[in-house]
Amino acid sequence: MRILVYPHAMEIGGSQINAIELGAAIRDMGHEVAVIGEHGPLVELVTQLGLEHLPLPANRKRPSPKVARQIRGLIRERSLDIVHGYEWPPALDCAAAAFPVRDTAAVCTIMSMAVAPFLPATMPLVVGTEALRAHAADRRPGPVYLIEPPVDVDANAPDHPVDRFRAEYRLDRDETTIDIAVVSRLVPELKLEGVLTAIDVVGEVGCTRPVRLIIAGDGIAREEVERRAAAANARAGRRAVVLTGELRDPRPVYAAADIMLGMGSSALRALSFGRPLVVQGERGFWELLTPDTVNLFLQQGWYGLGDGTGGAERLTQHLLRLLDDAPLRAKLGSYGRDLAVERFSLQKAARSQLDIYERAIADRRAGAGLVPRAAVAARAAAGLFTYKVNRKITAVRGTQRRDDFNVATLAQQAMKR
Repeated sequence: MRILVYPHAMEIGGSQINAIELGAAIRDMGHEVAVIGEHGPLVELVTQLGLEHLPLPANRKRPSPKVARQIRGLIRERSLDIVHGYEWPPALDCAAAAFPVRDTAAVCTIMSMAVAPFLPATMPLVVGTEALRAHAADRRPGPVYLIEPPVDVDANAPDHPVDRFRAEYRLDRDETTIDIAVVSRLVPELKLEGVLTAIDVVGEVGCTRPVRLIIAGDGIAREEVERRAAAANARAGRRAVVLTGELRDPRPVYAAADIMLGMGSSALRALSFGRPLVVQGERGFWELLTPDTVNLFLQQGWYGLGDGTGGAERLTQHLLRLLDDAPLRAKLGSYGRDLAVERFSLQKAARSQLDIYERAIADRRAGAGLVPRAAVAARAAAGLFTYKVNRKITAVRGTQRRDDFNVATLAQQAMKR
């Protein structure tokens, strides 16, 4: 099978790392896989894994008719069987590229927490949570599959070396120091609220306890994070919050931590390293992963939505519980590692994805002709046009929000259950 993988970006992030690592795992199962995307930090991962990288311009439109034409050329030149877009703009490019080609199937994966309603209705769709799978399956005729965000449990293991990392960032510690870590893009949407709350909490708790917060990541909100970290350090009277910037390989951060904070793929990687995990969400959501809370995350994903109050108090409560109980930290770390190995391994996800590819090709070759496909494409194009117009109107009015589509509704439903 010949496969083209199109991550939505080549900067450090969970969805795109999943795309590349799954591509490499499927290549290892005997298939030809190439990755298309702009130049960025993750190109290094692509080459390290032995995959071919095909360049795209960084300043392109999203979605882009020019990119769709480029992918269509690759389909014909390489006789591609699958073109796989991660998140909705690459998915639309792939769908447009494969539209006139009967023997090539376009597949979409949404590893974020919301499905755009204007995706082609019959396009095979892969999502990362059961709640999102059920929600999407009720609203579209095409197949909807569940692949929970995978993690390479061999490459992300508790014994990963940390000495060089500690020395580089002056993270000396004695027997009493407890390191909390978060690996996150420093951007306003989804991430920033939790990062700032964690800084404030550690700045306060650090006045009386030998705790330290390590923040690995970069982004447009970095200056705000730095200001808040400086204030927390002044309050604690020491270097209680440390910013490392973006790391091409963040594994030493996970391995060096005693406690991890995170959401999405970062949360799952924390489990693979055998670290107790406090799951971060929005509007004050923080929850400690335990056998009693795991079903919430298996249903809605590694994220949550609070009521907008009490976030700092909630996080403080979870951290104090872990800080005061070393056996609990060890127990929950072991529980998380077992969960990652048994349920979220990269190899398991790759087998599921390969099965989806085979079904997509069979359905494409046995499915509707060009005219019915054109009707589906026209409806998708109309939905995209409406979305773009609405975004421009809300931008002018100053009321534009992120593309959350249905994420808040799903999180609220899961919390009620």
